[in-house]
This record gives sequence, C-alpha cells and structure tokens, in this order.
Amino acid sequence: MGKFNDIIQATTPTLVDFHATWCGPCKMMSPVLDQLKKAYGDKVRILKIDVDKNPDLANRFKVRGVPTLVLFKEGKLLWRESGAFPLPTLKQKIGGFL
Repeated sequence: MGKFNDIIQATTPTLVDFHATWCGPCKMMSPVLDQLKKAYGDKVRILKIDVDKNPDLANRFKVRGVPTLVLFKEGKLLWRESGAFPLPTLKQKIGGFL
C-alpha cells in the first residue's frame, strides 16, 4: 500500500479506477479511460485497482460498487463517483481539477 500512497501524494492528479474483471460497466470504462489519457496526456495519471485483488484499498476508500472513480492530487480526494460515464461526461466532471 506504500506505493499507492506515494502515487496519490503526487502533484500530478491521479484518477483511480476501482474495478473488477467480472464487471460489465468496468469493461465499458476501459476504452473511455484510454481516450481520457490520450486527451490529457501528462496532466493526469490513471491507476486501475482491481477490488478483488486489493480488498484492503477498496475497504479503505469504502468502495461499495464498481466502477468507482476517485481523483487524488497531493493526497487529497478531489472527486469521487461510481458508475460508467462517456468520455465527454468524464472530462466535464474532472476537467476543472486538472
């Protein structure tokens, strides 16, 4: 968990995607997150966390449903929402933080 803490402490915003391999909406978000990375480049880091492989992290952030997206910068939680979003909606939701 130390590495995770180091990553979310960074000055570059980190969008954490809490997902599961069996989750349909999570699979829909994967290409959206790829497009987001292409659109924003180095302005954002995207970190995918499989809740089944990382239950301690999922519990720490009270992830009850997947996908849950959480945006951190310098260790602060800036934005959080569960569900799948199309790229324009996701950009609208987090663009102000980048």
